Amino acid sequence: MAIGPRLDLRQSQSLVMTPQLRQAIKLLQFSNIEAAAFVEEELERNPLLERDETPELPNTDRPAPDQLAIPGPADSATAAASGDLPSADSAPLEIDDTNSYDPGGAGDGVRTGSGGNTAFDDDERGLDDLANAGPTLREHLGEQMRLSFRDPADRLIGAYLIALLEPSGRLSASPQALADAMGTDLARIEAVRARMMRFEPTGMFATSLAECLAVQLAEKNRLDPAMQALLDNLEVLARRDHKKLMQLCEVDAADLADMIAEIRALDPKPGATWDATPPAPVVPDILMRRAPDGGWVLELNPETMPRVLVNQSFTARIMANATKDDRAFIADKLQTASWLVKSLQQRAQTILEVASEIVRRQDAFFRLGVAHLRPLILRDVAEATEMHESTISRVTSSKYIATPRGTYELKYFFTTAIGATGGGEAHSAESIRFRIKALIDAEPPDDILSDDAIVAALRSEGVDIARRTVAKYREALRIPSSVQRKREKAVPA
Repeated sequence: MAIGPRLDLRQSQSLVMTPQLRQAIKLLQFSNIEAAAFVEEELERNPLLERDETPELPNTDRPAPDQLAIPGPADSATAAASGDLPSADSAPLEIDDTNSYDPGGAGDGVRTGSGGNTAFDDDERGLDDLANAGPTLREHLGEQMRLSFRDPADRLIGAYLIALLEPSGRLSASPQALADAMGTDLARIEAVRARMMRFEPTGMFATSLAECLAVQLAEKNRLDPAMQALLDNLEVLARRDHKKLMQLCEVDAADLADMIAEIRALDPKPGATWDATPPAPVVPDILMRRAPDGGWVLELNPETMPRVLVNQSFTARIMANATKDDRAFIADKLQTASWLVKSLQQRAQTILEVASEIVRRQDAFFRLGVAHLRPLILRDVAEATEMHESTISRVTSSKYIATPRGTYELKYFFTTAIGATGGGEAHSAESIRFRIKALIDAEPPDDILSDDAIVAALRSEGVDIARRTVAKYREALRIPSSVQRKREKAVPA
């Protein structure tokens, strides 16, 4: 065998993660806010990209590429009972992308404005959106402190207490530690603090939960000896040991129920909600509505991502007089812009395709409620859409759909299966949790259901479930045990 250099030709396949492919994968996993921020960055970096602000006109001649119609079964109750699903052939999921670029389609996302429109007729903002923000909690307390104290020393103590406030409105330091830190008498610190605890909101500057609640009750003239005894035994109230509380407070069951109702009406953290900003509303990626034929129509939300396109006229104009280096730069930016437009279009189509398959499989849920939610895993949708499970996971992450039953994350519809007795159809874990909560909510005060009783009730309905699973679901729903519920319902509050 000769030993020497030689030249061989071999052919093999390999997957190369190009920067464009990484970008497409990231875009698919992004939420609508992250995707919009990414597009804004690309608009700043790439001079060939521009936001498409042309008004979107309704077109009734053909279905929009960002809409899918899913016909429903003739009888929803029958379909839910038999497990039948709408046929996969009833509505096409594959969208032909071989046509020319449609600036009004789903691939570009959505526009964020209407061009040069300066009219205010379509301005949906209210006066509350234009109002200035109110004072902060510390500013509000500082104004009350300046109106309540004339002595500069008392004002200095009050300002020090305001500076030490926790977000809940409590003081973590003891009054003696405050007196030592300021070099003054404890009696003076307590006098200032007692006056400031009556500030609005009432109960601020307390050092414990019992003191915070006591100030609020005293403001309502409801701090009697029985109520003070209840505040001194909050740990017994937390255990729902009402029999012991009646002995400690020397009251009967009706009076204890009224006292507990008053305690629950108080604010244990009076400062927590003052400066708290309201949570941002969830903007759904997919909108779902009922079709005239009884099915469902899915469309991408036109408020989730700005539409972008490649400015071909600007590209042709600058390429005419560009140098060699400029042409290389423009060619690179043109490729990047074209890939971004294509990636946005593919992202929109993939989201719509996966969402439509989920709606097909969970049709009974949308028509009849959570009790009819079906077991579903990523593999089921991946096989139906001929995608990889990782793609389905990325698509359903941080994506929301607005349905007639509310707005849900797409991952909500993926639940594990609970077996059925007698080899019947499996049940969804979410529907079982809903059924457990319904059983507990309907239990009478004199017949509290134990976990074993719940297991027996579910098995009589055809659900093969273990006691430990019922206990796990009950704890996930933050429902106390049967012993605690019996104590709580023994004295209605």
